[in-house]
Amino acid sequence: MSEFDHEVVIVGLGPTGLTLANLLGRHGIDVLVLEREPDYYGLARAVYTDDECLRVFQNAGVADELAADMNIDSTVQWVRGDGRILAQFNQIERPLGWPVSNFLYQPYLENGLERALGRYPHVTVRRGRAVVGFDQDTAVVRVRHTACSGTGYGTREARLEPDSTETVRAKFLVGCDGGRSIVRTELGIDMSGTSFPERWLVVDLKARDGVDAFRHLPYFDFVCDPELPIVSCPQPDGHHRFEFMLRADQTKEQMEDTDTVRRHIARYVDPDEVEVLRKLVYTFNAVVADRWRERRILLAGDAAHMTPQFIGQGMNSGVRDADNLSWKLAAILRHGVDPEILDSYERERRPHAEAMIALSVFNKNVVSLGNPMLAAARDIGISTAARLPVLGELIRTAKIKPAPRFRRGSYLGLPRPLIRGVQGRLAPQPEVRTYHGRHLRLDDALGAGFAVLGYAADPRQAFSAADLETLRALGARFVTVYPLGGRPQGKPGQGREDITDIEDHTGVLTRWFRRARLRPGGVVLLRPDRYVFGTAMPGQAATLIAAVTRQLRPEFAVATRAQETR
Repeated sequence: MSEFDHEVVIVGLGPTGLTLANLLGRHGIDVLVLEREPDYYGLARAVYTDDECLRVFQNAGVADELAADMNIDSTVQWVRGDGRILAQFNQIERPLGWPVSNFLYQPYLENGLERALGRYPHVTVRRGRAVVGFDQDTAVVRVRHTACSGTGYGTREARLEPDSTETVRAKFLVGCDGGRSIVRTELGIDMSGTSFPERWLVVDLKARDGVDAFRHLPYFDFVCDPELPIVSCPQPDGHHRFEFMLRADQTKEQMEDTDTVRRHIARYVDPDEVEVLRKLVYTFNAVVADRWRERRILLAGDAAHMTPQFIGQGMNSGVRDADNLSWKLAAILRHGVDPEILDSYERERRPHAEAMIALSVFNKNVVSLGNPMLAAARDIGISTAARLPVLGELIRTAKIKPAPRFRRGSYLGLPRPLIRGVQGRLAPQPEVRTYHGRHLRLDDALGAGFAVLGYAADPRQAFSAADLETLRALGARFVTVYPLGGRPQGKPGQGREDITDIEDHTGVLTRWFRRARLRPGGVVLLRPDRYVFGTAMPGQAATLIAAVTRQLRPEFAVATRAQETR
């Protein structure tokens, strides 16, 4: 019997845990997911996702299914209390292959992600399991059963009585168990940041059958009304959310009262045409865990950072965590990469998560101004900025959002030059054309692991035989990217069984290679999360491989180098 029951145990079956389980499942990792609740929560919390996260869902194999249940390419706007528009963003370009602005109904998203786990017999979901402790040295997780009906996906479901306990052994444990994380608490890790005193009433609505109650509310509105700041959010399938800011003299009981809720939503809809699914007064936090890793135990999602809801990035930050963490765990478990690469997880993700939190707090402060004079100045400032060439473009195209790039000196990869460097940045994802003439998104041609792109040339030609073995040991796929009309013609090529050919018929990748100062024959090494590890021109590839060997320290490469130096 193996020393371990599972390779990875995930605690928590929210969006972060579900995404991580799907990504690890695609890599063939043996995963156990533990969820303390015996039944699905079934109510919406997150409402928004972006192009970065849809790309993650694509690489998990579920994006098209999830996007079918979303309002995609939605306009977001800041409006005055009287409805006049101050500014909008409505980006329709898709540099990452997906729409930038999308609104969802969380139960649909979670159901889709959980259904997708059924593809993986090596991923087991157990509901009604509360983690009550764990031991680093023996990799034992102690679990108390909150119910005996926690049947989920997988083949090793155990049916034990409530309040009985079991233990499981795992190589790694990931706490995706939310802001009140038992994993973080048991590790004694504090969270630093700010808890805000403002209280908001959230009301989730569903149009009654046969009623189009929200047709006149097509866009996401930040209502910048100093008397009553409001958020109005359209969702799929007749769902809608309103959030109303409370005054200091209003109590939770008053605001959650049925008559109060009816009076507030009556500003926008007929209360008799909708069903109130949830009404809840809440406050919010902008906090980050002091550390995200304790040896073989890691934190992700709200367990690691909590983002105010004002730019809809709380769930999405957790999805990005799952993306970053999944390939590193897979590289360790399947390709012999040094486990210390997990230290890069927090180094890479923390700055971006903190930037999202800062932007969310800023937007909260903009929307919730209660002083009429300051609010009037804000309105003038926003409307003026929206008309200016540079600022207006940033607002309209959502480029005020922190860019998907890692801080210099803090990521796995070659250093990024100050000018025109693509290292440590997320690669674009255009549509590409196969030699069969079919179109597909770039990542679908690259597979799930590392990818080596060659610009108009076979990328294998840039590497020595030993270097190629190092890349193959990491599971890398080799891809030649030809410009439109640039495929070789004439006699058949040799040795094509180990390489994929695609044609850049949109020109996006060709322009990207040139911006990266690559000429034909140059190569780009993409990490499994599609961030750029490094680039090289012919004759420079040894530097790229040296960085791979030094930073990832795969066992195969270390052994090979040792033999070469004897």
